[in-house]
Amino acid sequence: MSGLRLIVGLGNPGAEYARTRHNAGFWFIDALALDAGARFGLESKLFGETAKLVIAGQPVWLLRPATFMNASGKSVMAALRYYKIAPEEMLVVHDELDLAPGVARLKFDGGHGGQNGLRDTIRLLGHGKFHRLRIGIGHPGHKDQVTPWVLGRPGRDDEEAILRAVGAAQDVLPLAVQGNFPDAMTRLHTPRTQ
Repeated sequence: MSGLRLIVGLGNPGAEYARTRHNAGFWFIDALALDAGARFGLESKLFGETAKLVIAGQPVWLLRPATFMNASGKSVMAALRYYKIAPEEMLVVHDELDLAPGVARLKFDGGHGGQNGLRDTIRLLGHGKFHRLRIGIGHPGHKDQVTPWVLGRPGRDDEEAILRAVGAAQDVLPLAVQGNFPDAMTRLHTPRTQ
């Protein structure tokens, strides 16, 4: 399987959304850029901010759509076309209500599970054949509370757990970039002994 050439973090632009649960995708790619000493630059033709890193010896683009979550697909499609990257060479990183804080999971293909950034991307692509990194944010317990939950800031324990999951996913990312998804998944999905 081919490796990764584009990593997209899903989130909402603007300081007021920066630390919200819904921006877990931004947390992840911001951490990647910070560790690599890379800076994001605005690319108006891609409707977002981009940075270029080398991971496991491979050049990889990072994309932070500036379109707001519900229109993320517009930025994703522009980047795929501009960089001539196939959808299966892309990893989309997003918040996941169905996973507890502290849990991160890789998967390929599937539906959007109600995640609006994924929904828009799949709608414009016409399929879901791309890699996802799902970062658990937990569920508020009732569907009527989902919107304020995802747009709210996690408490300290949850925030630390989400950041731990981000770190664990960063650790296995070189394997995924090289196309070794089975090993990346095994390492990420196996509970760590403390």
